[in-house]
Amino acid sequence: MTTDALTDTGAQTFGCPLCTSTAAGGEWLLSYGGDSPESVATREALLTLANGYAGVRGADPESAADGVHYPGTYIAGLYNRLTSTVQGQQRQDESMVNLPNWLPLTFRVDGGPWFGAGYGEVAHQHLALDLRRGLLIREAVVTDEAGRWTRLRQRRLVSMAAPHIAALETVLVPENWSGRLELRSTIDGRVTNRNVSSFAELSDQHLEVIETGQQSDGELVWLLARTVQSKVRVATAVRTQVRGIESHRPWRRPVADPGVVGHEFLADVGEGQELTVDKVAALYISRDRAISEPLLAALHESKAAGHFETLLRAHAEAWEYLWRRFRVGIHNGIGGQLPVNLHMFHVLQTLTAHTADLDVGIQARGLHGEGYRGHVFWDELFVFPLLNFRMPELTRSLLGYRHRRLGQARRLAAAHGRRGALFPWQSGSDGSEETPSSFFNPRSGRWMADNSHRQYHVNLAIAYNVWQYWQVTGDLAFLASHGAELLVEIARFWASLAVHEPTEDRYNVRGVMGPDEFHDGYPGLPGQGMDNVAYVNVMAAWALTRAVEAHGLLGSEYCAELWDRLDLTADELAHWDHVSRRLRVPFLGNGLLAQFDGYEQLTELDWEHYRDRYGNIGRLDLILEAEGDTTNGYRVAKQADVLMLFYLFTAEELTELFDRLGYRFDPATIPATVEYYLERTTHGSTLSRVAHAWVLARTDRTRSWQLFRDALRADLADTQGGTTGEGIHLGAMAATADILQRCYTGLETRADVLWFNPRLPTELRTLDLDLHYRDQWLTARFEHTEMTLRAMPCAARPVRIGWQGEVHELAPGDTLRLSHDQPQLTAETNKEFPWTSVSASGSPRPSRRCSPKRAQR
Repeated sequence: MTTDALTDTGAQTFGCPLCTSTAAGGEWLLSYGGDSPESVATREALLTLANGYAGVRGADPESAADGVHYPGTYIAGLYNRLTSTVQGQQRQDESMVNLPNWLPLTFRVDGGPWFGAGYGEVAHQHLALDLRRGLLIREAVVTDEAGRWTRLRQRRLVSMAAPHIAALETVLVPENWSGRLELRSTIDGRVTNRNVSSFAELSDQHLEVIETGQQSDGELVWLLARTVQSKVRVATAVRTQVRGIESHRPWRRPVADPGVVGHEFLADVGEGQELTVDKVAALYISRDRAISEPLLAALHESKAAGHFETLLRAHAEAWEYLWRRFRVGIHNGIGGQLPVNLHMFHVLQTLTAHTADLDVGIQARGLHGEGYRGHVFWDELFVFPLLNFRMPELTRSLLGYRHRRLGQARRLAAAHGRRGALFPWQSGSDGSEETPSSFFNPRSGRWMADNSHRQYHVNLAIAYNVWQYWQVTGDLAFLASHGAELLVEIARFWASLAVHEPTEDRYNVRGVMGPDEFHDGYPGLPGQGMDNVAYVNVMAAWALTRAVEAHGLLGSEYCAELWDRLDLTADELAHWDHVSRRLRVPFLGNGLLAQFDGYEQLTELDWEHYRDRYGNIGRLDLILEAEGDTTNGYRVAKQADVLMLFYLFTAEELTELFDRLGYRFDPATIPATVEYYLERTTHGSTLSRVAHAWVLARTDRTRSWQLFRDALRADLADTQGGTTGEGIHLGAMAATADILQRCYTGLETRADVLWFNPRLPTELRTLDLDLHYRDQWLTARFEHTEMTLRAMPCAARPVRIGWQGEVHELAPGDTLRLSHDQPQLTAETNKEFPWTSVSASGSPRPSRRCSPKRAQR
C-alpha cells in the first residue's frame, strides 16, 4: 500500500473529515489522514480488528492510554465486577475487561527518547483499514530535532482463521541517516478500564498480574494475569522476531518492569535499509475449551504460529469466505459501497463462527470499546434478522446465551412477584440484572437515576427472535429443545403482569418502560414506569399468541416431557389466549396510536427554542436535567417506540393483531402516525433513524433513504458527539444492512413462504445480495421493475417464493425472474444477470406455480 493510494484527491467523505473512500481502495478501503486529538478515539474504534473471540482497538502500537489514545484488547464474554463509591453510596458494576496490551512496539535512535514517549514528530501519517481482508495498514514518517527521517510501515491482523492469534508486522526504514536503532517490544499488564469518561469515578482495576517470563531462545515472552473478582486467568504470549540485518543478529536484552515484560533489540542500520519486526501474540483465558490451562496453550500457539505473511494468507482466505456469504451490493447508492461494507465488516468481525463456540451474547458496542460496560441489551432484535438469512447457526448459538440464563431470568421474575421469566435490560456474565442505578450527566456534572431496568420489553425481543429464527430456518429441533421453553416462560411473565379489569374485560400492563427511554414515569412520579405502553402491549399479545401456537406446532405428545416439566396445562394456554385478545391498547383523540396511557396530557415541547439553543438535542434528557427539568412531562421521544411496531410487523400482520385484540386498525393511518411521532423524536439513539428509515420506506422513499444515509453516518461521523470512541453501535450497523436485505426488498417469512415486495428508493438502481433460507442459498438481484432469484445447485428441497399474492416453487439450480407487471418463472438467460434456468443435469426446468390456497397448507 503506497502513500499515494491512501491520499487520492477524489476521496468522498460521508460526513467524516478524516475518513475517505479512495479511488484506489474503492468500496473496500477506509483511510485516515492526519491525527487531530478530538478524532482519535472514534478512529481507534472504527479501526478495531476482531474475530468474534478477541478484539483489538486501532490504537497505534507505541501509544498508551493518555486521554487521547486508548489501546484496548477484549475477549468476548469476559467480565469482572468491582465495587465503587459514588456520591457516598456503594455500587457494584460488572464490566467487560480491558486485557493486557500485547501491541507495544516502539523505537529510538542513538539512545534518545522512545517514539511515542517524547521522541520525534509524525510528519506524515496515513491509516487504512482493508475491509476485504481485515487488515489495518499504517504508513508514517517520523522526524526528530536532528532532522532525521524514519519511515514506518505497519500491518496488523486479528486472525479470522486462528481465533487466539493476533499479529503486527513493522518495517522501519532510515530515510536519511545511519546509526544505532533500538526496538522495544513488550506486553503491558498495567492496564485499567478508562475508555469511558463518564465512568471516571468508578473503580477500574480489573486485573492483577500473576506471572511474567520468557523462554530461553529470547523470542518468546509471556504474561499471566487474573481478574480480581471473577478469577479468570488470562494468558498472553508474544513472539518477536527481527529480520533485515544480514551481517548479524540484533543484540537483545530483557525488559522486566513491574507489570511489563518484553525485549529490547539493538542494531546498527544504514540509510535506506529495511528492518522488519514480526510480533505474534496468542491470547487464551481459563474458560477456553480444549486446553489444559491458558498459559500452556498460549505458549504452544505462539510458537507454532507462522510468520506474518503465512498468517495473512489464512486470515484473508477466511475473510473471503465470509464476504461471499454476507454480500450486499448497492449500485448508484450514496458514495458507493464503503459505508455499507464498513457496517457489515464490523458485524462480521464481532459475530463469527468463533463466537458460536462461546457462551456470549451480542454486546451492544461490539469488541470495540467499553461503552455500556460491554453489556448485552435488546440489540439482538436488530442483528438476528441479518444473521438468520446468512449464518443461522450463529443465531441459534446466540439464542443459547439466553436459554442458559433462563434460571436467572426466572429468579428475576419471582423477585418482581411474577411467574415465568424476566430477562434483564442489561445482561453480562450470568444473566443477572446489570442495569446501574444511576448514570453520569456530563452537562450537569450530576448522576441521574437510571430506571431502565423497567424495560421489560427485552423479554419480547427475545420471543420475537426465537420465532423469527424458527420461521427462517424451520429448525423444529431448536423450537422443541430451547425455543418453546423460552416462549412459554416469557408468556407466563406477561400473563402474570397483566391485570384484568372486569368491567371492560381488558388487561392493563402498568409500571413499564418502552424503547423510548425518555419516559420512566409520569410527571411527579419518576421511576414508576408507564401504563399500557402501546408497543409493549401489542408485542405481549403477539408473544402470548406465538407461545400458544408453538404448543400446537410441537403437539402434546412430541414434547410431552417438556410440557410436563414446565407444568403447562390446557387452562393456562386458554388464559394466554384470552389475555392475547384483551390487552388494552391506548389511542389518541385523533384515532392514532398513543405511546402510552395519558400521552396526550403531556406538554408539547418548544422544539424551536431547544434546537436554536443547543443544536443537537438528541439527548434531550441530559439537557433538561441540567436545567432542573425532565423529559417525563413532555411529548418527546428518544426513539419513537410506537413506530417500532411498524418496524417489526407488516400492515397485514398489525391488522390481524389489532383485530385479534378487538380494535379496528386502519393501515391508512400509518403515514399519519409516523409523521406525528417523527415530529416529536430527537433520534437520541442510533437505532432511531434505522427504525424510521424502515417505516418510511413504503410511504416516503426519499425521506427513508435520507434517514438511511444518516444511520450509515452515525458512527463514521460520530454524530452522537463522542460515543463512537467508546465502541461502535453494533445493532445500528447490522440494521442498516438489514434495511437493504429485508426492508427495500419487502422480504418476510410467512406460512413457510419467502415473500418479496421490493420497493427500491430512486437513488438505488440495483441491489444484489445472497440469502440462506430453509437450507438453500439464494442469490438475488432487485431492480425497480423486476427481481431475479437463483437457487444454488444443492440437495435441498425446493422453497416457495411469494410475489404479488402468488406463490412459486424454486428448486435448486433454478432461476426465477419476476416482474412487477407479469410475475412468472422464466427459463431464459438474463445477460445482465447471467444465470441460466436449468437443472444441475443441464435440462430446462418447467415453471412451477402454487396457488395461495395451496401455499397455506
